[in-house]
This record gives sequence, structure tokens and C-alpha cells, in this order.
Amino acid sequence: MSRKKECVAMLLAGGRGSRLYVLTQDVAKPAVPFGGKYRIIDFPLSNCVNSGIDTVGVLTQYEPHVLNVYLANGQTWDLDRLNGGVYALPPYEGGKGSEWYKGTANAIYQNISFIDEYDPEYVLILSGDHIYKMDYDKMLDQHKEKNAAATIAVLNVTLEEAKRFGIMNCNPDGSIYEFEEKPAQPKSTLASMGIYIFTWSKLRKYLIEDENNPESSNDFGKNIIPAMLARGENLQTYRFDGYWKDVGTIESLWEANMDLLSPDSGLNLDDENWRIYGRTTGAPPHFTGRNADVKHSLVSEGCEVEGHVNNSVLFPNVTVEEGANIEYSIIMPGATVEKGATVKYSIVAEDAHICAGATVGNAPSEVEADQWGVAVIASKTVVGKKAVVAAKQMIAENIPDVE
Repeated sequence: MSRKKECVAMLLAGGRGSRLYVLTQDVAKPAVPFGGKYRIIDFPLSNCVNSGIDTVGVLTQYEPHVLNVYLANGQTWDLDRLNGGVYALPPYEGGKGSEWYKGTANAIYQNISFIDEYDPEYVLILSGDHIYKMDYDKMLDQHKEKNAAATIAVLNVTLEEAKRFGIMNCNPDGSIYEFEEKPAQPKSTLASMGIYIFTWSKLRKYLIEDENNPESSNDFGKNIIPAMLARGENLQTYRFDGYWKDVGTIESLWEANMDLLSPDSGLNLDDENWRIYGRTTGAPPHFTGRNADVKHSLVSEGCEVEGHVNNSVLFPNVTVEEGANIEYSIIMPGATVEKGATVKYSIVAEDAHICAGATVGNAPSEVEADQWGVAVIASKTVVGKKAVVAAKQMIAENIPDVE
């Protein structure tokens, strides 16, 4: 049976995610829960299967266990295929020795043999920490139409935001003549989304050449793309105008979850033509008690709510006791908020426990996470996995004592 595929996707999912602080203390960033029932990686995986791409390599490295268990055999995303499917690809020891992935380009280089098994014409490179819905097949069509060596998805941002991104400077026909990494004075506002389609025969040569350069950072943005531009390769932009957010910070993760509650955000998950798939917990339907008050919130299966919940996202198996008050917050799986406790503008991680009468949130200062897994970051309070906030304790401008 032939294993040839026109396009293979490679999903970079090995990042430490240090800007998410305690949320990625023992899980990779793509495995962080999102939106009440998903994990971040569900979005690029769902985009792949919805776009007709059925062979996906997931490159794992940092804390891969949770992610590997979650991926399982790929059935959740209809990627349990005899020819193709989803594969976890950690660094491994081979004939050339073993080493951690040194950069995005090196990660793909170390998996050349995996890609070659499918002899693809094209390779789609994705990041595992973005929330968006995108038809990669349309991008591939444009790539083929323009006979490009590489096509880079771009999003139009504000001039101020452009300073934080890799910026593509383009000709009127969309071809790229210059790439600038986080320029102080941007010449354009077309920001790279970290989504690339390469003609595999071209990329393969540049990966090998880059690996043999001891001065290289082995990175697509810093090395591969500039090298291709320097050689006069045909690099094209693909303009995307839908919802897209990099959720690599506490602030952006909180905002993206809140966007699910806004009808005007552009992040619509109730779309029968473009489903985002995620593994279910098998928990029973959520229960709201007779004294519960739930307004404008997402409440997932297995939740037991007796208190007040407003403008918030509750993941499966969350307990909110009578008299508890949750506002503008994200409560991740298995967390408990006891009677009389208040949680506002916060993220409470998996299996955390907010004891009776405690107050979490509304702190404007920014501090480092402490040993107990509690931090206040960018005016959003974060309670880490399995952390306990003591009864009647307040997390305000300072880190409290927690049990």
C-alpha cells in the first residue's frame, strides 16, 4: 500500500511556555486547557482534519506525558488512520546520536525521515499554541497557484503590535522581499502567524544546509526564511482575516477564553461546518442547585454549581459551593471553590482548591510565582495546579500564605 501524501503537517508542540508560569509547570503549553472542554492543541489538529490533511506529526519535548496521553491514537480528531494519522515525535537517539530539539528548524530536520516516509509534495508547519480556525487547503491552493517555495500566513495588526511580531515586507503581488523580526520601526503591519507551507524538496535542502551551519540558531524565522530570501526563492504571503490569538501569556489566554463569551469576537465554536474536536471526560451533565445564579457563562459537564457564576468559563468537574462568587474567571477541571469564597478576573488551574471565605483576584501588581503555585500576573491572578488557597485568605497585591 502506498503511503504517499500530497501534504504532511508538522505541529511544533514542545515549547516550555514559561510565560504561562504555573499553568505550564508540569504540562506542555499545547496541553493547557482552553474554552471549557478543549486543550489548545485541539485547534490546529481540528483545522488539519477539517482541511483534509490526515497525516500530522506532533513534535513534543517539554513535559510530553499529558500531551501524549491526550493524543492517544488520534481518534478524537478522526486521525486514527491505517495510512497516516497523528504521531507524537519526541527527540530520540539514532545513528547520528541524540539531542534535544535546538530550534524550530532543527525539530523538523530531526524528523526528515518521518516526512520522507510519505514522500509529500508539501509540508505544513504549525504551532501548537494558537487559537484560531483556518482552512489550510485554501492556503495550499494559493501556494501551488503561485508556484511558491514557501507561503507564510500573515495577519494585519496595528503598527504598535507589529513591534512584537515577525513582519513580512511585501511587493504588491504578495511576494515577500524582506523579513524583519520584531522591528523597532515596522515597515508594514503584516505579521507572521507562525504557519508555513513549504515545497518539501526545497525545504529539505535548506534544513540540511542550516544544520551544517554551526552559527545557525536552527530557527525558521531567524535562519530558514532569511536564507531562502537571500537566494531569491519565491516566498509568498497568505492573508488571513479571521480570529487568531497567540495564547502564550496569561493575559492572552484569559482574553481568548473571555472571547468565547463575546458574540462579536469572531471566535465562534458553534459552527457545524468547522468543528473543533476535543476529548470528552465522560462526566454526567452539569448540575445547578436551586440557589445557583449562573449568568453569561460556559459550564461544562460534571460541574456542580450552587453559587454565583458570572461571565466565566467552568471546565468539567468544577465544584462551586453555595455562597461562592465567581466573576470573569476561568476555572479549570476538577477545581473547587468553597462556600463564601470569591474569585474575580482569575485563572484557577486543575484540581486547585479555594477554601471557604478566601478571596482571589483584583490584584494590579505583577510578581513571580512562588513555591505554592500562586501568582499575580498582569492584573490577573493565577492559582496553580493542585494549589490550595487557605480559608479566609486574600490574594491581592501580595502572594499570600497558602496551605
